Amino acid sequence: MKMTWKNQSKKNPKKRPISQFENLPFDPTDDSIFPEEKLPKNEEISNVNGDDDNDTIKLVESFQQQGNKLAEEGKYREALGKWESALLLMPDRAILHEQKAQILLELGETWKALQAATRATELEPSWGEAWVTLGRAQLNYGEPDSAIESLDRALAIKTLLRLVMIDKLPCIIFRGENSYRHQV
Repeated sequence: MKMTWKNQSKKNPKKRPISQFENLPFDPTDDSIFPEEKLPKNEEISNVNGDDDNDTIKLVESFQQQGNKLAEEGKYREALGKWESALLLMPDRAILHEQKAQILLELGETWKALQAATRATELEPSWGEAWVTLGRAQLNYGEPDSAIESLDRALAIKTLLRLVMIDKLPCIIFRGENSYRHQV
Protein backbone atom coordinates (compact mmCIF):
# COMPACT_ATOMS: atom_id res chain seq x y z
CA MET A 1 0.00 0.00 0.00
CA LYS A 2 1.44 3.30 -1.05
CA MET A 3 0.50 6.58 0.59
CA THR A 4 1.22 9.99 -0.78
CA TRP A 5 0.70 13.39 0.70
CA LYS A 6 -0.44 16.29 -1.36
CA ASN A 7 0.95 19.68 -0.54
CA GLN A 8 -2.04 21.93 -0.73
CA SER A 9 -0.65 25.41 -0.69
CA LYS A 10 -3.05 28.25 -1.14
CA LYS A 11 -2.03 31.27 -3.09
CA ASN A 12 -3.98 33.67 -0.86
CA PRO A 13 -3.85 32.27 2.62
CA LYS A 14 -6.28 34.11 4.83
CA LYS A 15 -4.91 35.02 8.18
CA ARG A 16 -7.43 34.22 10.78
CA PRO A 17 -7.66 36.82 13.54
CA ILE A 18 -6.85 35.68 17.05
CA SER A 19 -10.10 37.07 18.27
CA GLN A 20 -13.31 37.72 16.44
CA PHE A 21 -13.92 40.79 18.54
CA GLU A 22 -11.96 43.83 17.50
CA ASN A 23 -12.15 46.22 20.44
CA LEU A 24 -11.33 44.11 23.44
CA PRO A 25 -9.95 46.04 26.43
CA PHE A 26 -6.67 44.12 26.36
CA ASP A 27 -5.87 44.82 22.73
CA PRO A 28 -2.07 45.15 22.54
CA THR A 29 -2.30 48.10 20.17
CA ASP A 30 -4.49 50.13 22.50
CA ASP A 31 -2.24 52.47 24.49
CA SER A 32 -5.07 54.14 26.32
CA ILE A 33 -5.40 51.25 28.80
CA PHE A 34 -2.10 51.90 30.60
CA PRO A 35 -0.82 55.33 29.78
CA GLU A 36 2.87 55.62 30.57
CA GLU A 37 2.44 58.32 33.17
CA LYS A 38 0.19 56.02 35.23
CA LEU A 39 2.53 53.04 35.27
CA PRO A 40 4.10 52.52 38.70
CA LYS A 41 7.73 53.47 39.11
CA ASN A 42 10.24 51.06 40.69
CA GLU A 43 9.57 52.42 44.17
CA GLU A 44 5.84 51.97 43.70
CA ILE A 45 6.22 48.45 42.34
CA SER A 46 7.86 47.26 45.54
CA ASN A 47 4.92 48.57 47.57
CA VAL A 48 2.37 47.12 45.16
CA ASN A 49 4.01 43.68 45.39
CA GLY A 50 3.88 43.74 49.19
CA ASP A 51 7.61 43.71 49.81
CA ASP A 52 7.16 45.18 53.25
CA ASP A 53 9.38 42.99 55.43
CA ASN A 54 6.99 42.73 58.37
CA ASP A 55 4.05 41.72 56.19
CA THR A 56 6.15 39.17 54.34
CA ILE A 57 7.47 37.65 57.55
CA LYS A 58 3.96 37.44 59.00
CA LEU A 59 2.68 35.80 55.84
CA VAL A 60 5.54 33.30 55.77
CA GLU A 61 4.97 32.43 59.43
CA SER A 62 1.27 32.01 58.73
CA PHE A 63 1.98 29.62 55.84
CA GLN A 64 4.45 27.73 58.01
CA GLN A 65 1.97 27.33 60.88
CA GLN A 66 -0.76 26.22 58.49
CA GLY A 67 1.63 23.70 56.95
CA ASN A 68 2.62 22.41 60.40
CA LYS A 69 -1.03 21.90 61.32
CA LEU A 70 -1.79 20.13 58.04
CA ALA A 71 1.25 17.87 58.48
CA GLU A 72 0.14 16.92 61.98
CA GLU A 73 -3.25 15.98 60.53
CA GLY A 74 -1.55 13.77 57.94
CA LYS A 75 -2.41 16.04 55.03
CA TYR A 76 1.10 15.99 53.63
CA ARG A 77 0.43 17.35 50.13
CA GLU A 78 -1.47 20.32 51.49
CA ALA A 79 1.26 21.00 54.05
CA LEU A 80 3.85 20.82 51.31
CA GLY A 81 1.89 23.40 49.33
CA LYS A 82 1.82 25.81 52.27
CA TRP A 83 5.55 25.45 52.89
CA GLU A 84 6.34 25.90 49.21
CA SER A 85 4.25 29.08 49.21
CA ALA A 86 6.29 30.31 52.16
CA LEU A 87 9.51 29.38 50.37
CA LEU A 88 8.47 31.45 47.37
CA LEU A 89 8.32 34.47 49.66
CA MET A 90 11.44 33.66 51.71
CA PRO A 91 13.60 31.04 49.98
CA ASP A 92 16.40 31.31 52.56
CA ARG A 93 14.54 29.79 55.51
CA ALA A 94 16.31 26.56 56.40
CA ILE A 95 13.51 25.28 58.62
CA LEU A 96 11.06 25.33 55.70
CA HIS A 97 13.45 23.33 53.53
CA GLU A 98 14.01 20.84 56.34
CA GLN A 99 10.28 20.41 56.98
CA LYS A 100 9.70 20.05 53.25
CA ALA A 101 12.35 17.32 53.14
CA GLN A 102 10.66 15.41 55.97
CA ILE A 103 7.30 15.51 54.21
CA LEU A 104 8.83 14.49 50.90
CA LEU A 105 10.39 11.49 52.65
CA GLU A 106 6.96 10.57 54.00
CA LEU A 107 5.55 10.83 50.47
CA GLY A 108 8.34 8.66 49.06
CA GLU A 109 9.86 11.42 46.93
CA THR A 110 13.41 10.71 47.98
CA TRP A 111 15.28 12.75 45.37
CA LYS A 112 13.29 15.91 46.10
CA ALA A 113 13.73 15.29 49.83
CA LEU A 114 17.47 14.98 49.32
CA GLN A 115 17.52 18.30 47.47
CA ALA A 116 15.47 20.08 50.14
CA ALA A 117 17.54 18.67 53.01
CA THR A 118 20.76 19.61 51.24
CA ARG A 119 19.49 23.16 50.84
CA ALA A 120 18.62 23.31 54.54
CA THR A 121 22.17 22.30 55.48
CA GLU A 122 23.61 24.85 53.07
CA LEU A 123 21.56 27.61 54.68
CA GLU A 124 22.20 26.53 58.30
CA PRO A 125 25.33 24.38 58.45
CA SER A 126 25.34 24.47 62.25
CA TRP A 127 21.81 23.08 62.62
CA GLY A 128 21.90 19.46 63.69
CA GLU A 129 18.33 18.55 62.74
CA ALA A 130 18.97 19.55 59.14
CA TRP A 131 21.95 17.17 59.02
CA VAL A 132 19.85 14.37 60.54
CA THR A 133 17.15 14.91 57.90
CA LEU A 134 19.80 14.94 55.18
CA GLY A 135 21.17 11.67 56.55
CA ARG A 136 17.72 10.09 56.43
CA ALA A 137 17.19 11.31 52.87
CA GLN A 138 20.59 9.97 51.81
CA LEU A 139 19.86 6.60 53.38
CA ASN A 140 16.49 6.38 51.65
CA TYR A 141 18.20 7.31 48.39
CA GLY A 142 20.57 4.39 48.85
CA GLU A 143 23.67 6.28 49.94
CA PRO A 144 24.53 4.88 53.39
CA ASP A 145 28.10 6.21 53.34
CA SER A 146 26.88 9.76 52.68
CA ALA A 147 24.20 9.29 55.33
CA ILE A 148 26.82 8.31 57.90
CA GLU A 149 28.87 11.39 57.02
CA SER A 150 25.84 13.63 57.48
CA LEU A 151 24.91 11.98 60.77
CA ASP A 152 28.50 12.30 61.95
CA ARG A 153 28.27 15.98 61.10
CA ALA A 154 25.16 16.19 63.27
CA LEU A 155 27.03 14.41 66.07
CA ALA A 156 29.85 16.93 65.75
CA ILE A 157 27.34 19.68 66.39
CA LYS A 158 26.39 17.71 69.52
CA THR A 159 22.66 18.11 69.16
CA LEU A 160 20.15 15.32 69.21
CA LEU A 161 22.79 12.77 70.16
CA ARG A 162 20.31 10.00 70.86
CA LEU A 163 18.30 10.68 67.70
CA VAL A 164 21.44 10.68 65.58
CA MET A 165 22.59 7.36 66.97
CA ILE A 166 19.18 5.84 66.33
CA ASP A 167 19.32 7.05 62.71
CA LYS A 168 22.96 6.03 62.23
CA LEU A 169 22.40 2.39 63.16
CA PRO A 170 20.25 1.53 60.10
CA CYS A 171 22.87 3.18 57.88
CA ILE A 172 25.57 0.94 59.26
CA ILE A 173 23.34 -2.11 58.91
CA PHE A 174 22.34 -1.13 55.36
CA ARG A 175 25.97 -0.58 54.40
CA GLY A 176 26.90 -3.92 55.90
CA GLU A 177 24.14 -5.75 54.02
CA ASN A 178 25.15 -4.20 50.72
CA SER A 179 28.82 -5.05 51.20
CA TYR A 180 27.78 -8.61 52.07
CA ARG A 181 25.64 -8.84 48.93
CA HIS A 182 28.50 -7.61 46.77
CA GLN A 183 30.83 -10.24 48.22
CA VAL A 184 28.48 -13.12 47.41
